[in-house]
Amino acid sequence: MKPSGTWGQRLAQNAWKQLLLAVFTVLCLFPVYYLFATAFKSEGEYLRNLFGLPLKPVVGNFLTVFRGRRFLLWFLNSIILTSGSVAASLVIALFAAFAFAKMRFRGRDAILSVILTLMIVPPVVMVIPLFKIMIALHILNTYPSVILIYAGLTLPFSIYMLASFFRTIPGAIIDSARMDGCRDIRVLRSIAVPLSGPAVVTIILVNALWVWNELLIAVIFLQKDELKTLMVGLTIFKSRYNLDIPVTMAGLALATVPMLALYFAGQKYFVKGLVAGAVK
Repeated sequence: MKPSGTWGQRLAQNAWKQLLLAVFTVLCLFPVYYLFATAFKSEGEYLRNLFGLPLKPVVGNFLTVFRGRRFLLWFLNSIILTSGSVAASLVIALFAAFAFAKMRFRGRDAILSVILTLMIVPPVVMVIPLFKIMIALHILNTYPSVILIYAGLTLPFSIYMLASFFRTIPGAIIDSARMDGCRDIRVLRSIAVPLSGPAVVTIILVNALWVWNELLIAVIFLQKDELKTLMVGLTIFKSRYNLDIPVTMAGLALATVPMLALYFAGQKYFVKGLVAGAVK
């Protein structure tokens, strides 16, 4: 009787856990469902049926979004800035993380500690110094200025993630490559990078999501209308179609598609990358 009672208690605890997880899952996914369901409704159907599935799906809302050339321009700006900043941050982080993880030099741990502390510094406190620097360099209101800022802000996390992963690579492999005549750059390119796929994918996903959704830097450093990012442009778009909720939702749905596609493309590596370096 005692074992059955214990088994019953475990079953009840597992049932509560599963129920709690189901509730949290619904709460997380409901905004996404509401976004895409509303995007395919007409304005009249939306007023009659706020939360249900679209009975007569329409694509006119998306056509309305695409009629405005500025939306496509904002979309292109976001792709350029996200791709450029993520690529620059990743390349620099690969070299820096390999040096911190597999090379010995004076002040290595101190420098790494300083870099990691930058992860807790909010970007808003660096806006004024960065603004003055960009003015001095005469690159304000240009792609390179924002790409440099985004790459710099995402660099500490990228270095931390890759350095943690590189430390898990057995030293015997690195030493064998060096004994065969491989220089450090060859070791990084031929051994470390191929083995760090999960960590690289995780960095790309996390940094791309942050840059794509970032608003503060884009508003301050890209003041020309033709340089606005999609997140900045959506604030203008929302005010223009404030009374037409389905059109607004269509614009927001289009803004989420690239990040959803990127996540689903790399999701099998994402969890592996998150725990990379956790266990030696």
